[in-house]
Amino acid sequence: MKKVYYPGRILERNVGGNTTYTRAIAEGIKEYGWEVDTLPYHSKAPVTALMEQYSALQKPVPGELVHYSADTGPLIPVRRPSVVTVHGVASAVAEGVRNPVQEFTWRSRVRAAMRFTDALITVSESSSETLQDVFGIDAAKINVIPHGIDVDLFSTPVVASPEVLDRLPEDYLLYLGNIEPRKNIIELVNAVDRLALPLVVAGRAAWNSEDIERRIAESPNTVRVGFVSNADRVYLLQHCRAFLFPSLYEGFGFPVLEAMAAGAPVLATRRGSLRDVAGPAGHIQDVTADAIEEALNTYLNDNTWLEQVKDEGRAWANKFSWANSVAAHHRLYEELVA
Repeated sequence: MKKVYYPGRILERNVGGNTTYTRAIAEGIKEYGWEVDTLPYHSKAPVTALMEQYSALQKPVPGELVHYSADTGPLIPVRRPSVVTVHGVASAVAEGVRNPVQEFTWRSRVRAAMRFTDALITVSESSSETLQDVFGIDAAKINVIPHGIDVDLFSTPVVASPEVLDRLPEDYLLYLGNIEPRKNIIELVNAVDRLALPLVVAGRAAWNSEDIERRIAESPNTVRVGFVSNADRVYLLQHCRAFLFPSLYEGFGFPVLEAMAAGAPVLATRRGSLRDVAGPAGHIQDVTADAIEEALNTYLNDNTWLEQVKDEGRAWANKFSWANSVAAHHRLYEELVA
C-alpha cells in the first residue's frame, strides 16, 4: 500500500489557502491508490514542530512518503522520501509582511525544508522565479504544479445565513480572505471611503492584523463580517457588485479564482502569482489607495465590462483543474517512492 503523510496542523484546520490545497490533493490522491495519513500536531506550535521532527526520524517504509504542504517542514534530514510545497516569498516584494523575528524564523525554516526534503513544489512560474532569486534554488529542482479550483462549488446557488444576510448593504463590494498586512486592506478601505462605496470585509484575523482591524472599524462604509462558513463565502462572492483583491503579493491567489467561478467581476493587482492567475480581472495598477480608487472609477462605471468579464472569468477559472494538479502530484510521488 502506498501512503502519503500530510501535516495535521494544515489538513485538519478550518481556514486558509494552504488548507484548501492540502485537502484537495489529499482527497484526490486517493483515486490513485494512495492511503492518506497525518503528521501529529499540538495546539502549541513549538510542540508541533518537535513532533514533526520526530516523525522525520522514523525508519522509512517502502511506498511511504511525507508531503510538507505549507512552506515549512523538517529542520533535520528526513529518513522517508519527502517533498515540500513552498507557495511563495511575500516578503521579497512586499514590506511589513512579518516583523524581523517572524521573517528570520520563516526563512530559516523554509531553507531547511528545501534542503532536507527530496523534492520541491511551487504553484506558479512567478513563485518559482522568486524562490530562485531569494534562496538560490536551481530551476531544475523546482516542480511547478498550479492549484485547481472547484468551479461547481462556487457556481451553485446557495442561501446565506441570516447573521450575514442581515448585515449586507446593497451593491456591496467585497474583500474576502485573511486579514494581514500583505492583503493591503488599509489602502482598500481608504479608497472606498473616498468614494463612499459600501465594502464588506470577510475573513479571519491572521498575523499583525491589529492596525487593519482598527482602520476597518473606523470606516463608515465598511462592514466587517468576520470568518464565514463555506455557504456564506459562496453567497458573498455570488452577490457582490465586484470582488476586490489589491494584494501586495500572492503565492497563488485562491480568492480571485473563487470569485470568478462565482460570477463576480474581479479587480486585482498583478503582484506575485496574480500575474499568472488573475487573467481577465480588472487591473489595479499599483497598491496605493489612489490606484485602487482609479480602478474602481474605471471599471465600476463600465457596464459592458462588468457583464462581459463575468463570462470571461468563469471560462478562465475552468482552466485551473484540481484533477490536473492531483495527477501531477501523483507522478511526482511515484518518482519519490520508486
